[in-house]
Amino acid sequence: MTTPYRTIGNVVEHETEIRRSRFICALAPAATEEAAREFVAGRRRLYADASHNCTAYVIAGSGGGDGGVRRADDDGEPGGTAGTPMLEMLTRRGFADVVAVVTRYFGGVLLGAGGLARAYGGAVGETLDRAEVVEMVPAAVVTVSVGHAQAGRLESDLRASPYAVRGVDYSVGHGARVAFEVAVAEDRLPAFEEWVAAVTAGRAETELGEIVHLAR
Repeated sequence: MTTPYRTIGNVVEHETEIRRSRFICALAPAATEEAAREFVAGRRRLYADASHNCTAYVIAGSGGGDGGVRRADDDGEPGGTAGTPMLEMLTRRGFADVVAVVTRYFGGVLLGAGGLARAYGGAVGETLDRAEVVEMVPAAVVTVSVGHAQAGRLESDLRASPYAVRGVDYSVGHGARVAFEVAVAEDRLPAFEEWVAAVTAGRAETELGEIVHLAR
């Protein structure tokens, strides 16, 4: 069993001011570490004149929100006062596949370690409140194979159903059968198997494959 998690569906930006320092937080969806790094690089180019561009990201592994990659960078702020509270905000609220960049323009007033941690973590939290939240649930990739005579009808029924078709293979068994890869939320697997049996009059073969995550 894998773990559900939350992600975001859009890039969102929010700015706050604390004791004359500007904190500009940007969040983006990032399914891979490469995508997270590219977003970070883009923000640092955009705000190259800022005092700091602090970052955090969580990339879900195969086990969902509890696995994968977690990175944080204070970008010159005192150790543990920027990237870490940003990362903690993401993980405490159950987010993954998300990258956060908080740009700071120093306003001349020192905030202290506690003040910095609250400012950076709070900037991420306030921006999450403005994001489009997407719930990600564990799902199995199910291979459904039928003879060519039934394939057209099954494909039509699948495309019209709530189940996510990931691919079609027309060469199964030396071309004797057609296989459909369908991602099905784990809690809907029994219902899906009943549905397949009904629409194919019991003539389909099903096989469970890898575990992925689906937006719900």
